Amino acid sequence: MPHIYIVTDCEFDGPIPGAHSMLSFASVAVTETGLLAGEFEAVLQPLEEAVRDPQTSAFWQAHPQAFAAATDRPEPPAEVMARFVTWVKSFGAEPIFAAHPLAIDGPWIDHYLKRFTGRPLFEGPWIADRLFRHAPLCLQSMVAGATGRKPWECDIAHYPREWLGHVEHTHRAIDDARGYANLLHFFLTRREAGGGYRPLLS
Repeated sequence: MPHIYIVTDCEFDGPIPGAHSMLSFASVAVTETGLLAGEFEAVLQPLEEAVRDPQTSAFWQAHPQAFAAATDRPEPPAEVMARFVTWVKSFGAEPIFAAHPLAIDGPWIDHYLKRFTGRPLFEGPWIADRLFRHAPLCLQSMVAGATGRKPWECDIAHYPREWLGHVEHTHRAIDDARGYANLLHFFLTRREAGGGYRPLLS
């Protein structure tokens, strides 16, 4: 069975899943050969018992357009996560969750999957019907390993714009997911110097 990467970016109103809410998230599906297979985007209603973190709120005040996109026409989280699971399964491939960095976005998707579908982001190989059959991929670690860069040098501030397909990092989930999908695409289809490169998304 072929494999497919589900490159995901999450936006939230605080640092702790459950104590705070995920506002929105977006995923771009990339085949194992680096081709675009589809996109998913959703805005979620806040968790009833959650609160907004003041420091995160201050961040959003500095990015009003991104905050507007992350809060526009929210849907019930249970409906969003059920639709996300259906979308992931629709490719008929073994999906691999990917994020940059995994340590930020992974816990949010894990929390929402467990809470609203009863299944975590990653389960042991003894679970036959698990959604993601392989361990999640940290794109930040992938870049460090592929380039020899120090981990603290592996962020968008240090990447050539070509790696991100010249997609601006706006803190709107779909924009950032597209940029990171281009990053994965770049390293899946790397060319020798002077060999040329065509971005996946722009």
